[in-house]
Amino acid sequence: MPNRLAHETSPYLLQHADNPVDWWPWSAEAFEEARTSDRPVLLSVGYSACHWCHVMAHESFEDARTAAYMNEHFVNVKVDREERPDVDAVYMEAVQAATGQGGWPMTVFLMPDGEPFYFGTYFPPVPRQGMPSFRQVLEGVHGAWTDRRDEVAEVAGKIVRDLAAREISYGDARTPGDEELAQALLHLTREYDERRGGFGGAPKFPPSMVVEFLLRHHARTGSEGALQMAQDTCERMARGGIYDQLGGGFARYSVDRDWIVPHFEKMLYDNALLCRVYAHLWRSTGSESARRVALETADFMVRELRTNEGGFASALDADSDDGNGRHVEGAYYVWTPAQLAEVLGEQDAELAAAYFGVTVEGTFEEGASVLQLPQQGGVSDAEKVASIRARLLAARGLRPAPGRDDKVVAAWNGLAIAALAETGAYFDRPDLVEAAVSAADLLVRLHLDEHARLSRTSKDGRTGANAGVLEDYADVAEGFLALASVTGEGVWLEFAGLLLDHVLAGFVDPGSGALFDTAVDAEKLIRRPQDPTDNATPSGWTAAAGALLGYAAQTGSEPHRAAAQRALGVVKALGPRVPRFIGWGLAVAEALLDGPREVAILGPALDDPATRALHRTALLGTAPGAVVAVGTAESDEFPLLSDRPLVGGEATAYVCRNFTCDAPTTEKERLREALSG
Repeated sequence: MPNRLAHETSPYLLQHADNPVDWWPWSAEAFEEARTSDRPVLLSVGYSACHWCHVMAHESFEDARTAAYMNEHFVNVKVDREERPDVDAVYMEAVQAATGQGGWPMTVFLMPDGEPFYFGTYFPPVPRQGMPSFRQVLEGVHGAWTDRRDEVAEVAGKIVRDLAAREISYGDARTPGDEELAQALLHLTREYDERRGGFGGAPKFPPSMVVEFLLRHHARTGSEGALQMAQDTCERMARGGIYDQLGGGFARYSVDRDWIVPHFEKMLYDNALLCRVYAHLWRSTGSESARRVALETADFMVRELRTNEGGFASALDADSDDGNGRHVEGAYYVWTPAQLAEVLGEQDAELAAAYFGVTVEGTFEEGASVLQLPQQGGVSDAEKVASIRARLLAARGLRPAPGRDDKVVAAWNGLAIAALAETGAYFDRPDLVEAAVSAADLLVRLHLDEHARLSRTSKDGRTGANAGVLEDYADVAEGFLALASVTGEGVWLEFAGLLLDHVLAGFVDPGSGALFDTAVDAEKLIRRPQDPTDNATPSGWTAAAGALLGYAAQTGSEPHRAAAQRALGVVKALGPRVPRFIGWGLAVAEALLDGPREVAILGPALDDPATRALHRTALLGTAPGAVVAVGTAESDEFPLLSDRPLVGGEATAYVCRNFTCDAPTTEKERLREALSG
């Protein structure tokens, strides 16, 4: 008998619809049930591509005896963290404050009013490595609830008071300057792994937002050290097992410091951010490797994550069937020498093993290897390698594929729109720009209501019930701004403006200029979430600052620019101290210090060759955060185009910043120099 999750849109919740646990979705009704039945709430938070979420579900939530105990003594609430990042954020903050660590699955026990009193993540079915079993935890919490209720209530109240006291050190309303950005670079240099690229130790996550800062810092200041860290990190990741050497695209993170063994799930947000970063790296350096990775990652997103409605699915699972009926992590991606020989024959298998680092011992589990590019020299027979890669990819396509989370998340689709629009423009791939337009159309059609309020998710053409959070408004606006610059269609600028008006009205603290992650009229939780630091994606706070700044550059809107500047006060406070965790804010600060530059391209027609050449040159400029408007002299789609005539009847470029404009030019080279950072 399906439980209450059977009618949800989240693939993660639907995975639990047939559990014997009587799950509730997050709802007022669930907490009312806890009040009337005098039971605590067991809150379980995860997401569909989470390996240990699947493990705990199989071990505990599918077990009839465990489920019966949960149903008798708790009101059990299951949350998809990707649908409700606000719920996830406030309770994850509590978990981390109480235990010093966090992660998913997240297991939290709550009072019927939502106040938390006991925390954990994964619990095994039997005691293991110092961890109590899940059953022991359930019995302990039930005992405390029954026999020591006053003590439990006191703990819950103290936790909520402690969280309320953890106010963000906002700094001041002043924006970061050269000194803070130089300090951030110095701090990053100290944490940089010179041998392997990236920052810190294992597990190692792709530092997309930090690399964007490094590229922009190099463009503005000429810092060779910043460019070297960006280049080397991207090169090491692209050669490692974290990158899919056959099908393109990146896994979530590497479990080791050398980027060899990934945690195999592939997330839309990682691939969107990394696609854009590699495209920007190519723009800065002309690196053929960066070009290849940007295009392969874009093609991966379109090929494997695009939904029937034109949006992009959230993720591919880490686990899949290994062909023997076992659900195993990485089974789809890893190879043994014997498997290579079966597909390629002995001679080509030997070459493939040497080229991709496949060994008899294996680099993963049970003698299997993750494909990587360990060799440093050039390829002697590129045609042979291309043939090997194609044959292995075709053979892999016959394996049972990992599951796909078809949920369309607004924020992550915004990131994908920006990446695909720019990558398509840089490399003359109109199909990628079209894919970006299709996703943007879906967001407008399905996720925006008549008041331009944004829904966070949809699935199979059905809009989810959850309101958009700050990162949704910010990242979708960022995607629309990129699309406006690439396509010359002013409607995307208009939509970005509508979204950013909601940011100004509903997410900004009018006193300090700080931003909240949820709107002023959103569901009230134990605390209103507010986090300026990046996680796997840019923080909503700094993403909003970037979109506000870009929109202000396009339109001349002083309120939007002022809001961006006030929001960046937090980067002044945190950038020099924790630059790895506020990389997007540092990248936006680079744009502010550079202007950002405003580029208007006018021509007799959009398809005029000279107009197109100037437009492409403008898009390829490395000046941080530069905005581009393109149209005809009669166009009224972009404010930047107004009152700007053609010079001698020819396509003309205007470049301005900080209320000062260069002389208009009809020459590509002069435009390139004006936008070279």
